[in-house]
Amino acid sequence: MDNAKTAAFVNELWDTSIIPEISEYITVPNKSPNFDPDWEKHGHMERAVQMLEAWSKTQPLENMQVEVVRLEGRTPVLFIDIPGASDEVVLLYGHYDKQPEFSGWDDDLDPWTPVIKEGKLYGRGGADDGYATFGSLTAIRALQEQGIPHAHCVVLIEGCEESGSFDLPHYIDLLEDRIGSPDLVVCLDAECGNYEQLWCTTSLRGNLTGTLRADVLTEGVHSGGAGGVVPSSFRILRKLLSRVEDEDSGRVLPDALHVDIPAQRVEQAKKAADTLGDTVYRKFPWAVDAPSPSESNDELLLNNTWRPTLSITGADGLPGLVDAGNVQLPFNTLKLSFRLPPTCDADRAAAAVKEILDADTPPLSKVEFEVDSTMAGWDAPPIAEWLEASMNKASEAFFGKPSMYMGTGGTIPFMGMLGEKFPDAQFLITGLLGPKSNAHGPNEFLHIETGKRLTSCVAQVLEDHFNR
Repeated sequence: MDNAKTAAFVNELWDTSIIPEISEYITVPNKSPNFDPDWEKHGHMERAVQMLEAWSKTQPLENMQVEVVRLEGRTPVLFIDIPGASDEVVLLYGHYDKQPEFSGWDDDLDPWTPVIKEGKLYGRGGADDGYATFGSLTAIRALQEQGIPHAHCVVLIEGCEESGSFDLPHYIDLLEDRIGSPDLVVCLDAECGNYEQLWCTTSLRGNLTGTLRADVLTEGVHSGGAGGVVPSSFRILRKLLSRVEDEDSGRVLPDALHVDIPAQRVEQAKKAADTLGDTVYRKFPWAVDAPSPSESNDELLLNNTWRPTLSITGADGLPGLVDAGNVQLPFNTLKLSFRLPPTCDADRAAAAVKEILDADTPPLSKVEFEVDSTMAGWDAPPIAEWLEASMNKASEAFFGKPSMYMGTGGTIPFMGMLGEKFPDAQFLITGLLGPKSNAHGPNEFLHIETGKRLTSCVAQVLEDHFNR
């Protein structure tokens, strides 16, 4: 592959076609089903997938077939089949559903309004993960433009990832014969430690979510009359949370949520920390000045990728401040989100947490913990020599620096599914979600230059896969 020609082709297509298309895609509020139960009636998901389908059909890829596959009541899947010069299969994966708006966007930004500033395209879903369709097809086109052979490529773009991919297994079963048995999986939905080199994700944490509710009354009463007689429902929840999390250190307590960290992952975390330095924690929008965590940067990376954590992501039963009268609240509910180590058994972890929270209910209260979802994590198989060499070659060619390896604190349910179904496959899990890109939060952006370089890197890996 002529690297200069590849870069020139990819850059031009991004500038003239991909950026305008992603900008239009950002305007569509196609929130994932968990956040828009009436998604089918609203039509945003259909509009988004039709946009991706229409663009894909304009790409002059040899013998390509583009289809939106639909199952009743389930989010559509974009399925693209591109024959190659061999029967070996490469599966390229992404998703087109989005997280909700969230609050706190800068005054000149909006989740559904594309804005380009300082080489970044702002708006919900551009980097997570709207660019995946464009990047995948452009990488394949870059090879075909130079007459370079590649394997049979299958592109699968789902519409339910942000809700845990509960629709996807049904499509995997339906499309099993058409997908075949991929020996390389390329996923463009992950993080990058910086915007200066190619990053390969080595692991993904699992996720356990649940709803913890404490009731003390059937209706609210005057707090002056009830205080000292009726316990606070919020205090009950505080007490219960202390059973599963040390409030001083943040350490998650149940043994069932911990695993032994492989030595290779510890070593990779040290190398990544050496490269990233203090950006491991400085990339976040801290409320305090000059934050200085007590742990080393490599330990922070391991905390984020191989140790369980608990986040409270929602609450009910708490009035807004403007409505907070002198009332003893009848109940409080918290949404608990546990991030689980990659090799942790998510169902076993859920059972352990439920047993702990349901046991020995505090006096004068009713307590219920309901498990909402469990998602397994994923730990990459040993990397093949050809893939390790190819990723490094690609990173040097298009970034000017060697490739790097790092675990990711988030979850991509499809990787766990694929790992079980295709245990011999190799994985290139990478993405554009670097420092301050803030997927799921305010001011999400796509780093345009990294998008171009990453696309070229994927082309290099596809060439090396064919020639290995």
